Amino acid sequence: MSRFVDKISLFDRRSSPMAEAEDIDRDGLLGHHSPPVNASQDSGGGGGDKSVTLGRLFKRVGDAHNGGGVAENDGYASPEHHVLELDEFAVGGGAGDHLASRPVPFVLAFTDLSYSVKKHRKLSFLRKNDLAIDPAAGLGPPEAISRTKTLLNSISGEAREGEIFAVLGASGSGKSTLIDALANRIVRESLQGSITINGEKLEGRLLKVISAYVMQDDLLYPMLTVEETLMFSAEFRLPRSLSASKKKSRVQALIDQLGLRSAAKTIIGDEIHRGVSGGERRRVSIGIDIIHDPIILFLDEPTSGLDSTSAFMVVKVLQRIAHSGSIVIMSVHQPSYRILCLLDRLLFLSRGQTVYSGPPDGLHRFFADFGHPIPDNENPTEFALDLIRESESTPDGAKPLVDFNKSRQNTQLALTTAEESSVSLKDAISASISRGKLVSGAKERTTSASSVQKHANPFWIEMAVLTKRSFTNTRRMPELFAIRLGAVLVTGFILATIFWRLDNSPKGVQERLGFFAIAMSTMFYTCADALPVFLQERNIFMRETAYNAYRRSSYVLSHAIVGFPPLILLSIAFALTTFFAVGLAGGTQGFFFFVLIVLASFWAGSGFVTFLSGVVTHVMLGYTVVVAILAYFLLFSGFFITRDRIHDYWIWFHYLSLVKYPYEAVMQNEFDDPHKCFARGVQMFDNTPLGGLPNVMKLNVLKSMSKSLGVNITGTTCITTGTDILKQQSITQLDKWECLWVTVAWGFLFRFLFYVSLLLGSRNKRR
Repeated sequence: MSRFVDKISLFDRRSSPMAEAEDIDRDGLLGHHSPPVNASQDSGGGGGDKSVTLGRLFKRVGDAHNGGGVAENDGYASPEHHVLELDEFAVGGGAGDHLASRPVPFVLAFTDLSYSVKKHRKLSFLRKNDLAIDPAAGLGPPEAISRTKTLLNSISGEAREGEIFAVLGASGSGKSTLIDALANRIVRESLQGSITINGEKLEGRLLKVISAYVMQDDLLYPMLTVEETLMFSAEFRLPRSLSASKKKSRVQALIDQLGLRSAAKTIIGDEIHRGVSGGERRRVSIGIDIIHDPIILFLDEPTSGLDSTSAFMVVKVLQRIAHSGSIVIMSVHQPSYRILCLLDRLLFLSRGQTVYSGPPDGLHRFFADFGHPIPDNENPTEFALDLIRESESTPDGAKPLVDFNKSRQNTQLALTTAEESSVSLKDAISASISRGKLVSGAKERTTSASSVQKHANPFWIEMAVLTKRSFTNTRRMPELFAIRLGAVLVTGFILATIFWRLDNSPKGVQERLGFFAIAMSTMFYTCADALPVFLQERNIFMRETAYNAYRRSSYVLSHAIVGFPPLILLSIAFALTTFFAVGLAGGTQGFFFFVLIVLASFWAGSGFVTFLSGVVTHVMLGYTVVVAILAYFLLFSGFFITRDRIHDYWIWFHYLSLVKYPYEAVMQNEFDDPHKCFARGVQMFDNTPLGGLPNVMKLNVLKSMSKSLGVNITGTTCITTGTDILKQQSITQLDKWECLWVTVAWGFLFRFLFYVSLLLGSRNKRR
């Protein structure tokens, strides 16, 4: 008699709309195409323990991504379609029946969540009225005020797959804080309570793999189209083992799911460039975070700033996402009646405490029992929020509502019989995989949840995709580079006309020193335009790296690669504008070295500004810091005061000066010729009180000096060579090539420090 095998029926659960829209074979995810597979064969022998680990489930995702098992037959290979057999996951039998009977595989539960932050108490003598306190909060005099502020106070609830769990409340009620707590965006040591999925504590690393977080602000590259934005997200979040055609198919399916087909070729846009509407922009923001079909989706006020129609369309999309087999948890300020009809579970908060928890249709009975029935034809959520606001303005605050909700919840728990235990996490993930949902970062040969791959793609692919995205966005804004080029050309033109055709006299030497100091420092000042580049992308970077879209090192290298080609063009433009017009020495070799040192200056300057942009988060403050520090660099460069005249307690700043090394390099490129003369005969009197004497008297002085010194000094005798000038300026420690390499090294060092600042400053978690 053949053994009966229970299987997961793909028709018992709702399949992903993305899978339906793709209409492509998922290489092993559609299990109903193949005959049953003997479970004992899969376990490597018969009669053994058939319990499967979570790691083996993730291995199945990797197998699916890689096309499943491949059986070779007569020179060609065909994909093997996997069938998930429930007796394969059973422990002692019966697990298959339990899983098949459960309508909701995933249940995220949170119990007694509490979170407090420290606050700075104002000094009592600064308070003019010690009794000016918040009576609604039940606070005492200023001396009795606690040094901590409670943002969440014993919040409990659960969210289920296929449903939208909405957190409501007035501004400051704790909605975003609760979403952050559930999304592991608060340091665990600071958060009290428990968060589980199907009764199992979820590791933060695994949560990043199976979830996504959509921020309140729409953080998108303005010059990319909707389709390009989603495609780049697919390149980041979907594994390399998935072919390019299937990634494109997923993007097209997602565009249809989000209702963005008509706007697929439209750019996102910004204040200057017209693009998609606000509702479409919000749906794109959701789309880039659900491209990998996450099991849990967190959203912080996705309807904020939208009109009623756009907000309804966004929530309608979220409902379809929930029905595809995801848990959707969102905060919303004040939903309309149409949006309320799409929500499945509500959680009202008032100053971090639960006022109501339950389905929307339970609001009428709840407030009727409380003694404030909801009038007919009135939006229940608006009534509830208005009542909460009124209660908060009373001396007791919302405490009566909070206490009433607690008593009601305790009564319901006492009257409700215990439900069946939820499906285990490993079985729920198995069922989710069988429906075609992809788990980003899952890799074959995974042995445990802790060994799930952190990033979906290797380092070089991330860097290539980041570089392509940045190039695409920058290429469509040529006016930015045109402004930079124009600034460099104007600066070069001004310097060229001021220092036009300098001669080799002592005055020409002094003018050359001034030109080099101004030119090299100008290279660094013009790099200040790189400051807002990362500051504008910072929030995008924070959002994408929060859930391991790519590595921080990939971003740093891509940032350097994208920014380098414009520096080459700017260096050539400045050198062509100034080198020949000023009459600098060195010929062709001197010109190319001048280009190189200008390029190195741009490289070091842009690296320095990029590093500051990772440390300073405000544009105006960043500009102030950049200008001040570059002024100090110029002061200690050796132009205003030579190295041998700087006091010992400041000499360290001389060697830290970025302007020092390119300044000394161009000085040596110009004066490092012992045979070139810059002061002959009577020219030695220039820049002295004797400079105004007639030439006849100067020659007589030279004759007298010759007799005294025993050296013949005439009007054409070379007094000062280029080497003498370098010695006078104390430029003797490094040659010009060493100065060049030191300048280049500064650029690399600052980019490494930029990487360190990203590691330390982008943890994406509250303390």
